[in-house]
Order: sequence, then structure tokens, then C-alpha cells
Amino acid sequence: MKMKALPQIDIGINEKERKEISEGLSKLLADTYTLYLKTHNFHWNVTGPMFNTLHLMFEQEYNEFALAVDLIAERIRALGFPAPGTYGEFSKLSSILENPGIVPSAEEMIKLLVEGNESVVKTARAIFPTAERANDESTCDLLTQRMQVHEKTAWMLRSMIS
Repeated sequence: MKMKALPQIDIGINEKERKEISEGLSKLLADTYTLYLKTHNFHWNVTGPMFNTLHLMFEQEYNEFALAVDLIAERIRALGFPAPGTYGEFSKLSSILENPGIVPSAEEMIKLLVEGNESVVKTARAIFPTAERANDESTCDLLTQRMQVHEKTAWMLRSMIS
């Protein structure tokens, strides 16, 4: 997907900084979407004594992630760059590994989702200094919100494992 940056964007952030922030946000988008898919997969396939609790929890999580990907993609567009939107692009950009063909135990699902949420936090945190240097408060706000959600989700999931 080759699109040029939109002309005449004058929001107080130069093109080089907007591009660097957009590239970081593209990684965040890929991580969030990959975690969305993993969480949705686990929602469908969880079994065991914690089925109802995890089934409902995973559903709440993937619904939140589905809304988040739109916010992240729209921020990339507001900065003047195309948002990635294919599995191929996401798999190249994401730091979250997939587990194709494997249905882990409920406890392993929880561990994998803790790792995934922590990966999203690290990706968001890595973008923050660039956004802060560019005085991009909108991106900083988005990143702060995403880190809060994923840190809390990781904590709640971690609390379920002995």
C-alpha cells in the first residue's frame, strides 16, 4: 500500500516527526490487532472449570481492542500516513507471536494473553519519547490510555494464575 503523505498538514509537528510517530503507531496497531485476534480465538476455544469466567472476560477484552484499533488507525491517518490493514502487514510489524493450530489450556491462554498485553504496553512505551519530543499531546494521550488498559488487563489476567 503506497500512499504519499497528505499535503499541507500543518498541526505543529513536522513531517519527519509525524512519519516516525506513525511508524511506531503502526507497530502498536499491529500488536493490538494481533492481540485482538488471539483473544477472540481464546474466547472461542477456552474450556475447563474457568470456562464461563474466561469466556466472558476474553469477550470484554477483544471488544475493547476492536475499538482501540480504530482509534490507533485514525491517529495514524490524522498524522498524514496510511494505516496498515492487512494480515501480512500486521504479521511483519507485530511483536506478538501467533500460535497457529494450537489450542492451549485455559491457564496457558491466560499466560499468553498476559505476555501479549505486556508486549502492547512495551510497544506503546517505545513510541512515547518520540511523541513527547514532538509535542504530540494527542498521541501521548492515546498511548497513555492504551498503556493503562493493557497494564490493567495484564494484572487482572496475572491474578488468575497461581
